[in-house]
Amino acid sequence: MNRTLGAPSSTAEHMPRTKNKAIESWALRIAAVLIHLVAVIARHWLLLINTALAVEAILPILAPVLMATGHASMARLIYTLYSPFCHQLPERSFFLFGPQTTYTLHELELLLGPDVPLRYIGNPAIGYKIAVCQRDIATYLALLATGLAFIPLRRRLRPLPVKTFILLCVPMAIDGLGQLLTLWESTPYSRVISGALFGIACIWLAYPYIEAGMQDVVRTMGQAPLSTSNDKENSSVHDANGT
Repeated sequence: MNRTLGAPSSTAEHMPRTKNKAIESWALRIAAVLIHLVAVIARHWLLLINTALAVEAILPILAPVLMATGHASMARLIYTLYSPFCHQLPERSFFLFGPQTTYTLHELELLLGPDVPLRYIGNPAIGYKIAVCQRDIATYLALLATGLAFIPLRRRLRPLPVKTFILLCVPMAIDGLGQLLTLWESTPYSRVISGALFGIACIWLAYPYIEAGMQDVVRTMGQAPLSTSNDKENSSVHDANGT
């Protein structure tokens, strides 16, 4: 009986090729989806971040609205979500739907008794507090406002110099540190101003760099389109023919 050593059967030869082509096809599809996703993010990053900042800034203000309208469970969920990121002290927070927008600790003790809970939310008589402190809500709103202001300026605004960024952060550092060390008690004005300056500085420093980087990504992707499996097969044919 004549046998040809090492000659693979056509079936055995066909199966690995089919499997490899299927894997290659799926890899190309996944790569195409990822490239499309990167392109979408690069083109719409500002909208995505501003939307996230809007949610971050609006939810704390929504919490007292929900409390005042009888949706306490939803409101408490928002307070809980922000609790890891803010001390939520009532004497350093704004109140809505009450006779005053701010209360000192002494005023709260007169109204509620000597043992005011650290994260006291409020009641119908004095109003309900925003879910984060005055400094934090000022920072969140400043981040959002500056992000929106960046939209018409994105092509020409230069990054904030680092020295100026540090200078704008100094008021918050001084005010917060002095309060922490009990050297003085910060005021609603000092908390709002220092928080807002910090938020403006962060956006002004970061966004121009992000914009430049995203524009580079868009240009690079436009110059290097993804090759398809057909392109690879045609290239292999051309190489085999020596053309």
